[in-house]
Amino acid sequence: MDIKLIQLLTETWGPSGNEGQIRNLIESEVRPHVDEVRVDPLGNLIAYKRAAPEPARGRKGMNSANAAPPKRIMLSAHMDEIGFVITHVDEKGFARFSNVGGLHTLTLVGNRVLFANGTIGTIQIEKGLRATNEPPGYDQMFIDVGATDKRSSPVKVGDMGALMGALVKLGDRLTGKSLDDRIGCYVVLETLRQLKHSPHDVYAVFSVQEEVGLRGARTAAYSVNPDMGLALDVTLTGDIPEAPFMDVTLGKGAAIKVQDSSAIADPRVRHLMVKRAEDAHIPYQLEVLTAGGTDTAAIQLAREGVPAGCISIPCRYVHSISEIVDMNDVQAAIDLLIAVLSNPIDLP
Repeated sequence: MDIKLIQLLTETWGPSGNEGQIRNLIESEVRPHVDEVRVDPLGNLIAYKRAAPEPARGRKGMNSANAAPPKRIMLSAHMDEIGFVITHVDEKGFARFSNVGGLHTLTLVGNRVLFANGTIGTIQIEKGLRATNEPPGYDQMFIDVGATDKRSSPVKVGDMGALMGALVKLGDRLTGKSLDDRIGCYVVLETLRQLKHSPHDVYAVFSVQEEVGLRGARTAAYSVNPDMGLALDVTLTGDIPEAPFMDVTLGKGAAIKVQDSSAIADPRVRHLMVKRAEDAHIPYQLEVLTAGGTDTAAIQLAREGVPAGCISIPCRYVHSISEIVDMNDVQAAIDLLIAVLSNPIDLP
């Protein structure tokens, strides 16, 4: 497993709507392994890997001129990360902010923020709240960028920032920021690198603005018009103290989505993935996520509708600076995706 690449992916700046830096990195990594790369008007990176040539497709004896075209399979892993937007800078130079995506204020105090221009700040709370046990609201927090007054502040209203944090290896596990969903991006990149031949046209989408409403996958799915779609994302786990009941555990394999709050995975796609996993002895677990969604929903509702599902990587402490994934689950997700794409897909 390429830990250095995962580190680059997680530590590269790219809050929703500002994915240019992470898109450039992913494009440089994916280009050698696909036939075409393009960026759509919204900013999605779409990498196309052409189906392996075959003398005939369809029934035996059919010549290549009359062969059925390869299926169009869309993969989607979002490359944006949660972040902040400056809403006000006061006369002392302290910056007030709001969220870009699902931030948990209880996890923010004391963390550092990086802005596009290189400015670094630290998140703090108002003095009167320090002795309370209640999570602060956004209106009770501020970012200190070291300014002495409003005029000297290097940030202004509308500037966006993202959390800072290094990736750390913990045995077979990794902890860091933005594993949601840079680890999904890594699974797609590694799959494309290893996938030598596929009977399908594969469209790998590294989508934008997922954290603010699955926006990139929606436009990409309309453009690609796939026969089947698969999202690659993280999911919550039920294996920590006082966690809600959820039958997903770190280290027990890739999670095949059944349902989340935005989509019910197509049963045919789910059964296909379960069969591929069992045939190849790939560890897997079934996922029912009661809160949260993925690009699955956006793909599923494109045009007249698309059979869609999701391969999830179990992740603790999602939307924090210290998310944790297990490398064995990451490898299982790669193996499962390769098993799906390497074989014919015939949904009943």
